[in-house]
Amino acid sequence: MGFRAEGSFEVTAFEPVDTEERESAAFGRIRIAKTFTGGLSGTSEVRMISVGGPSGAPASYVAVEHVTGALDGRTGSFVLQHAAWDTTGTTIRVVPGTGAGELVGITGEFHLTVDASDAHTFVLEYELG
Repeated sequence: MGFRAEGSFEVTAFEPVDTEERESAAFGRIRIAKTFTGGLSGTSEVRMISVGGPSGAPASYVAVEHVTGALDGRTGSFVLQHAAWDTTGTTIRVVPGTGAGELVGITGEFHLTVDASDAHTFVLEYELG
């Protein structure tokens, strides 16, 4: 990738919208809001659908996240798509064609880390086309 932005983010809202219990799983729909600081500064709104196993722990989720702000000094917006399976991995990518403003043509991958103290950090490796 051509560029790399690093920083941190805070989850500012986590609102369960709907849950549906099944025999071996619980399905949930959730709205999340975040605030980013660092190489990406701005806010985002997330729409997530998740499924949890019998223990209540998340087993899988998919989400779309609309990010608005400044990325390395360029203002605009773009959408991230999340896909995660239990604890084996999370994939988060910029959805091609969703860049707006000075971020038109953005592509890339977003990597997040949550440490033991619940601090959230990110690395966004991206290109502008």
